[in-house]
Parts: sequence; C-alpha cells; structure tokens
Amino acid sequence: QVQVLESGGGVVQAGGSLRLSCAASEDTLSTIGMGWFRQAPGKEREFVAAITRASDYIYYSDSVKGRFTISRDNAKNTVFLQMSRLKSEDTATYYCGVRATPISMSSLLQYDYYYNYWGQGTQVTVSS
Repeated sequence: QVQVLESGGGVVQAGGSLRLSCAASEDTLSTIGMGWFRQAPGKEREFVAAITRASDYIYYSDSVKGRFTISRDNAKNTVFLQMSRLKSEDTATYYCGVRATPISMSSLLQYDYYYNYWGQGTQVTVSS
C-alpha cells in the first residue's frame, strides 16, 4: 500500500506562484507515473499534469500549459508542481495520484481512472 501526501497549498493572489509537493511512502522508482489532478466545487476532477518514472514523458492540460511545471525527485520519493501566473480559475483542491503498476501507454496517465493511489488533496485558492 502506497501512501500519498500532498502539501504546499494555500492562498495566493492572481499572478502569483505556488509549489505543490507530493510525497509517496514507497520508493518512487517502483512507480510507473505520478500525476496531479484538481477539482473545483461543483465540477468534476480534471487532469493537470503527469510525469513518468524516468521523466521521459510529461503531459499537461491545455489550461495550465506554459504556466505549470511538473517534476520529480526519485531520491526523495517526491513529485512537484510549480504553478506560476496563477488565475482565479486555478482555485481547486489538488490531488496527487500514483500509478504503481505497468501501463500500456504513458499517455493514459492523463486519466484518473488509471491511478492506483491518491492523496487527500491540498487546497489552492487564488484571489483576484
């Protein structure tokens, strides 16, 4: 059982930056991929960004491309989401997912269905 813990959320003004962290309880070298999703009140959870184990494939949603950067530090079992030029529409609870079993295509990491473990989420609020 992999435990996943997000941190780094908070309140920030529009145009500001935040960095989210996601720590996994097991060696992330054993994970296939890790991803960030978000859910705003009254909306479905949506994909934000994902990264494969070797960081050889990285995916972003169109809404965050060019503003957010996902990265990982396997030595620290951690994946990061650097968020810049934040907008009010980025306000949501951000969830980190871990894919721990082999996957046929890395592009499937863009879909929450393919993740094995999830964290409890961290709230990001962007004030305008």
